[in-house]
Amino acid sequence: MKIYVINGPNLNMLGIREPDKYGNTSYKELCALILEHCEKCGIEPLLYQSNHEGDLVDFIQRAYFDGACGIVINPGAYTHTSIAILDAVKSTMLPTVEVHISKVEEREDFRQVSYIRSACVKTITGHGIQGY
Repeated sequence: MKIYVINGPNLNMLGIREPDKYGNTSYKELCALILEHCEKCGIEPLLYQSNHEGDLVDFIQRAYFDGACGIVINPGAYTHTSIAILDAVKSTMLPTVEVHISKVEEREDFRQVSYIRSACVKTITGHGIQGY
């Protein structure tokens, strides 16, 4: 079983950026935890991070053409702004889970809007890196 794990802008700064909201775990450490867990479960994860919207759209579409079974995505700030990412997820028709490390529902007003949520089978927020 192949799953795409996609992370958007600034997630490469985990452990550095606002550790009070996102924790002290680095992006490299997060990836290692995901890979370790997936290996135990017999899942083949493809991990990807980009700060560029078009690159994220390309990778989402690649999941479809590559025969992935699903997508786990933390679109970062694009959650609140990107119709292109929403459309890419919808076009794949793959089960997609939206993940956020912080509790976005308790943050700024602009973070209350999630464009991608309507295309997701589940949303996980506020569980730190364990949400993945």
